[in-house]
Amino acid sequence: MTTILGVDPGSRVTGFGVVRTDGESVIEVISYGVIAPPLSLSFHERIGIIAGEFEILLEKLQPQIAVIERVFLGKNADSAFKLGHARGVVVAAAARSGCGVVEYATRAVKQGITGNGNASKEQVQTVLFSALGIGERSAALTPERNMADASDALALAFFHSRNLEVLRRLKRAERNL
Repeated sequence: MTTILGVDPGSRVTGFGVVRTDGESVIEVISYGVIAPPLSLSFHERIGIIAGEFEILLEKLQPQIAVIERVFLGKNADSAFKLGHARGVVVAAAARSGCGVVEYATRAVKQGITGNGNASKEQVQTVLFSALGIGERSAALTPERNMADASDALALAFFHSRNLEVLRRLKRAERNL
């Protein structure tokens, strides 16, 4: 069994989603939610909280793989730098815990889950929750303003589990040749 932790890093809200797989299919959703330090804190204080909470999450869940959204360059350089800081503390914590780190572009994840690389967050969430058997009641446990961050992270974990499934099938096919 492999535990996969998806992470949607941000300096205000960092989403996480955890699935467990046997390489053939997603067996279960372990957890999903957000690390959301108070916005009244300074940027540096929020990054410190994200780092500490993420380390606790890694220790508790002990994933083998952390899947992180690949950085994209937007128009606002300041936002990109802040996102880079959040990604940095997440990657460093994962590396220190012995967890492997994998990155995917948002567009690839959307394409892999919905079949459309330009799908909206809502479309991805609908398809993802249907595939994972997460109902509206369960999704309501995460505040709506943060649900997008949690579901984006869960989408990363789910997408990677599907990629592991494909790789396993390819290896099996190669052995049978």
